[in-house]
Amino acid sequence: MKKTSTRLADGRELVYYDLRDDTVRDAVDRRPLERTVTTSQVRRDPLLGDSVAVASHRQGRIYHPPADECPLCPSQGERLSEIPDSSYDVVVFENRFPSLAGDSGRCEVVCFTSDHNASFAELSEEQARLVLDAWTDRTSELSHLPSVEQVFCFENRGAEIGVTLGHSHGQIYAYPFTTPRTALMLRSLAAHKDATGGENLFDAVLDEELAGERVVLESEHWAAFVPYAAHWPYEVHLYPKRRVPDLLGLDEAARTEFPQVYLELLRRFDRIFGEGEPPTPYIAAWHQAPFGQLEDFEGVARDDFALHLELFTIRRTSGKLKFLAGSESGMNVFINDVPPERAAERLREVAS
Repeated sequence: MKKTSTRLADGRELVYYDLRDDTVRDAVDRRPLERTVTTSQVRRDPLLGDSVAVASHRQGRIYHPPADECPLCPSQGERLSEIPDSSYDVVVFENRFPSLAGDSGRCEVVCFTSDHNASFAELSEEQARLVLDAWTDRTSELSHLPSVEQVFCFENRGAEIGVTLGHSHGQIYAYPFTTPRTALMLRSLAAHKDATGGENLFDAVLDEELAGERVVLESEHWAAFVPYAAHWPYEVHLYPKRRVPDLLGLDEAARTEFPQVYLELLRRFDRIFGEGEPPTPYIAAWHQAPFGQLEDFEGVARDDFALHLELFTIRRTSGKLKFLAGSESGMNVFINDVPPERAAERLREVAS
């Protein structure tokens, strides 16, 4: 992998990740852009104890542009985009309309391919490995920013999820705090460790799932399963079998095997609802240990956390979506219409 860092016309950082070491990236952003001005701020809820990012400048972000005006395609002639070069393998750049910025963190966009019509599932294993390497590199780089405590790599796919740009891409949020969902995991981790005399909860969950009926696929270095208490109709958790706290901890064997396993999972998601159905909308979310201090979680070390990816769809059956209504949105109590055992069975049935 070759990494080339440059700057866009308004000062935002852009990084090319290339498969070939001899690739030259010297294209200049020719757009007459003014420097980005953001109004992001983080406000803490005194009752719930969580944080909300307020970012009113995002109201003006680009919304469902036609394909020939896509800002994530490479620049061609006088059609200038966020990517100055006329081609790319993988590229990462600072979001022009970030939810988090400055002392409130950072937001980046990850373009998986220059092909406007290709989904992640259609990437080659070599391309998917390059994306993994880019995620890993960005996690390392962002973790060193003084305002960053946790790095979250994710992909939103599909208009039903709220995606406003059709080009295959993901995002990276670098939070200035430990996110509420991660904090819940760390509290459970601490409680279990205390109650069992030191047993790791992530290890216990993985062992139990691998011995049960909800395994979707398993390889030498990775395991994918539908969790016992899945929140979403079709939800898969993907774990490296060797516990590591973040993407940086993966060894070469796990990195090499990841593309094959992950691409197979994504392709199965697209086959869940049968032939002729539109692509399955999904969210793919990497959970990594925070880089900040864990003094709020007594007895827990950073290495106790287990890196894993959660992949889920909001489609519950053909033509029907799972909405977060009163119980979910009002009380954070999910009601799942699809038994996790049946979801796992279905995901095994659609193996390629």
